[in-house]
Amino acid sequence: MESFKQQAERLLSDVDVKIDGPRPWDIKVHNEKLYQRALSHGSMGLGEAYMAGWWDCDRLDEFFHKILSGGLNEKVRNWKVVFQYLRANLLNLQRKSRAFHIGDHHYDMGNELYKSMLDKRMAYSCAYWKDVKTLDQAQEAKLDLITRKIDLKKGMKVLDIGCGWGSFARYAAEKYGAEVVGITVSKEQVRLGRELCSGLPVEIRFQDYRDVDEKFDRIISLGMIEHVGQKNYRTFMEVVHRCLKDNGLFLLHTIGGNKSVKKCDPWIEKYIFPNGMMPSIKQLAKSFEGLFVVENWQNYGTDYDKTLMAWFENFDRNWDNIKHAYDKYFYRMWKYYLLSCAGSFRARKNQLWHIVLSFEKGPEGRLEYLY
Repeated sequence: MESFKQQAERLLSDVDVKIDGPRPWDIKVHNEKLYQRALSHGSMGLGEAYMAGWWDCDRLDEFFHKILSGGLNEKVRNWKVVFQYLRANLLNLQRKSRAFHIGDHHYDMGNELYKSMLDKRMAYSCAYWKDVKTLDQAQEAKLDLITRKIDLKKGMKVLDIGCGWGSFARYAAEKYGAEVVGITVSKEQVRLGRELCSGLPVEIRFQDYRDVDEKFDRIISLGMIEHVGQKNYRTFMEVVHRCLKDNGLFLLHTIGGNKSVKKCDPWIEKYIFPNGMMPSIKQLAKSFEGLFVVENWQNYGTDYDKTLMAWFENFDRNWDNIKHAYDKYFYRMWKYYLLSCAGSFRARKNQLWHIVLSFEKGPEGRLEYLY
């Protein structure tokens, strides 16, 4: 009968990873309990063991690229995954009474953390790396791309659902003279966002998307629907439908999954994004069927790999400036989060979609800029 270590060696060899091997994606084991923990508890056990210092890897992003490309995550599961699936299926984990939980847990973790990690505009969503070299340039290019896709014009009123620290709102107000309402469930984002957008026609609200009831020329949502949950996708789209003017456009920027799921990875769910999940094409299409026409749907998944690597480089370089505010496990947890996600995008398990939607009558004229 194989020992836990032998099982781990066999599984890892199938994806070209060695225990205590010389290559940057090979793992270094510091505690032999790792094997039983990872095999018994799947991704949760592997992630918690890393946080505890039981193992290391010079290139976590490449390690995850290999194990996800090789489907190793599908071979190591446990009963807790089944329990979480049933829980998500039976309960609405993103109901209105729980809407602000993600703000408390993740986005209110400290503005200095995000300042140290993000670009100068503090955009916490995938950048656009075509013809640029730096994160600042890539995030500026993303904002430019989005404003062109929604055909933004001077004086338009725009709703930004999940506005973060106001990166899009500032850009749209400064470059186009747009009037922007941004909503977020993070108190820290509201506080800093209002400061950063001071003097501009921008309103940053501490508000759940379900409570918005006014009309806008354009609506965008960048990296927020991942917190909405599959039981609420239709409600989300109905809110957009209610708030968008007849000739308006809605752009959804979202991480997407290749398969329809009802929960995200257990470790990510516990430590990073509670009650989060990636929508699939099927789930999104069902949510807006009969409400909108698809004008454009594009995939920028490879750009998120580059974005996450840039975020990690910033976080790692600036760690000494912020480490006084966090405990000894936080650095390893955050490193694991950023680099495991980079590896997942590199393995093509996650995608990043821009979806432009309109009403059946459509905006005025053909959307030439989308073609």
